[in-house]
Amino acid sequence: MNAIPDIDQLSQEQAKTELASLTKKLTRANNAYHGEDSPEISDAEYDLLKRRNAEIEDHFPELKRADSPTDLIGSKPAEGFAKVQHAVRMLSLGNAFSDADVVEFDNRTRKFLGMGQEVSLEYTAEPKIDGVSLSLRYESGQLVHAATRGDGSVGENVTANALAISGIPQKITAAPDVLEVRGEVYMALDEFIKLNERQISNGEKPFANPRNAAAGSLRQLNPQITKSRPLNFFAYAWGQLSAPLAETQMEAINRLSAFGFKTNSLTKICNNPDEMIGHYNSIEQKRAELGYDIDGVVYKVNDLALQKRLGFRSTTPRWAIAHKFPAELAWTRLEEIDIQVGRTGALSPVARLQPVTVGGVVVSNATLHNEDYIKGLDSKGKTIRGGKDIRVGDWVQVYRAGDVIPKIADVDLQKRPEQTTAYKFPRHCPECKSDAIREIGDAVRRCRGGVICPAQAVEKLKHFVSRGAFDIDGLGAKQIEMFYHDAELRIAEPADIFTLQMRDQVNLTKLKNRDGWGEKSAAKLFAAIDEKRQIPLAKLIFSLGIRHVGESASTLLADHYGRWEDFETAITSAKIDKGEQWDGLIGIDGVGKVMAISLITAFGQGAERASIDRLIEQLQPQEMIKRMPVNSPVAGKIVVFTGTLEKMTRAEAKVRAEALGAKVSSMVSAKTDLVVAGPGAGSKAKKAEKLGVELIDEDTWLTLIGDA
Repeated sequence: MNAIPDIDQLSQEQAKTELASLTKKLTRANNAYHGEDSPEISDAEYDLLKRRNAEIEDHFPELKRADSPTDLIGSKPAEGFAKVQHAVRMLSLGNAFSDADVVEFDNRTRKFLGMGQEVSLEYTAEPKIDGVSLSLRYESGQLVHAATRGDGSVGENVTANALAISGIPQKITAAPDVLEVRGEVYMALDEFIKLNERQISNGEKPFANPRNAAAGSLRQLNPQITKSRPLNFFAYAWGQLSAPLAETQMEAINRLSAFGFKTNSLTKICNNPDEMIGHYNSIEQKRAELGYDIDGVVYKVNDLALQKRLGFRSTTPRWAIAHKFPAELAWTRLEEIDIQVGRTGALSPVARLQPVTVGGVVVSNATLHNEDYIKGLDSKGKTIRGGKDIRVGDWVQVYRAGDVIPKIADVDLQKRPEQTTAYKFPRHCPECKSDAIREIGDAVRRCRGGVICPAQAVEKLKHFVSRGAFDIDGLGAKQIEMFYHDAELRIAEPADIFTLQMRDQVNLTKLKNRDGWGEKSAAKLFAAIDEKRQIPLAKLIFSLGIRHVGESASTLLADHYGRWEDFETAITSAKIDKGEQWDGLIGIDGVGKVMAISLITAFGQGAERASIDRLIEQLQPQEMIKRMPVNSPVAGKIVVFTGTLEKMTRAEAKVRAEALGAKVSSMVSAKTDLVVAGPGAGSKAKKAEKLGVELIDEDTWLTLIGDA
């Protein structure tokens, strides 16, 4: 079979196709889990999908989708539980799927810190428990509350349930006055088997795996049910502290153990990637004998001071990574190839499989990427799978890379039915019958129907009401489908959402009288819609679904422009590759040429722009809340770093400058306040001199910010 490609080996076409497939699977899984309370995949697998998605976007930032789930952590807290605001966000981890990824993690860490290979750098390596994250807050040694991760910022208060879990003490001694202990709730394999036997004997549905059993047991509204379930807790991290636990990760873990928490005895200090990988292999060999589920090994920089320097990305720490166990394989029959049309018009082929269990999950679908992949070709026209094409009726080998998304690894030609023919990729959209065009250099064929294509329209509307966008209570994907096809109260574009109540009032058949609705639910929906007329600028920009403009990019744009009027004026007046507005747009750190062109194009297209204008008429976009003023000599200044910095890495300098209230730009313009130039500074330094922008060296910069 073909080797599973590392992310840095993916072509742009492969990355783009995988991002589309990941987003679709995440959306479907999220709806099944939260909307229908019937999960198709485990929470742990859902998190893995998100992490894989984030890593690809890190390598291919220009391909980030408008509906990207990267910036989401966990899931929205469930109704029925009180909410707990985490004092320190509970984040996800980046993933490694190969030994090379582990080496790259070490190289990346050293590069950020400006640390050569000759300098010693310790890591801890510990089993990654396949359970449910939990945060325990102690004040003066007393357990105050226990909370699930939720969306990373807000979790569910499950204190009453946590008290019934083995390994969670109500009181601890000799601890900091404020201590948030974080770890994983899990269920031992033998206890899981016994629980399922009881479930079946009681006529109840058995759990799919120990992780789902632990999640379902922890998130019970009745604590007595939790108490009857055999749950355990491993401590491995912390949140808010009133005083440091130790100077290293390992010492801190040992101290948690001294407080009475169960910690993992397989945690070990490693001095280099070879030792990390060696411990990974050792743990993998013991996997079946552990008595609880693990899905990899977590590596963390041991020195806590270095962890602080490394800091965080939007959803993951730079100082830790999860090394996942390999994919698992299975053979099954490919029963059909379906074409799904996405929000951008992309035609994505999906394999419908005879259901088969792969890695503990029943798989019935697999991505087929694009038409070249089906033919047995890669993005450069070279053969893959030995040149074997994929046909309906084939016996195929399915794998789940890093326990993430099902793919086709191989085809058994000896079992191919004689009557099968090569698959013909459609030249017309299956939804609206418009031409499906594949542009030169693009691996994806796209429907040209635009606003007349129902698949694109519906997907855009679903994105508009998604969690990172308007997130209107009572108006999810299911309701969007209903309203889109409703002849009397149709929602065909975002602005229609905000005229729904007015149209309902003049309509003979009221929403409250329709199946699935009532007076209270209709009134609640209208109130929820009205509440969203005032919307933060970042969410508004993200909701527009402009290609390449994801949630993080929307926040960058909102932070930069501040008001909708300023953003709209800048994008409308910007000309590609020329002018002050163009320079200002691509000068925003994190905004590249591809994204900038996408923004300008969207605002310049008649139908799309008219739809945006109709939406804005219904809203009162909120200005971005200014950050609390920072008392520093560079607060509010626009700073550009150029050349080679010798005292710190460029990434570290950027993080430090932003912490002091400066805005870091990648381009020099008349609006730039300060250019910090190291050896090798070229065109940016010359442009600064030409524009009269203050130019300083690294030592002067460090003196200025007080780090000399």
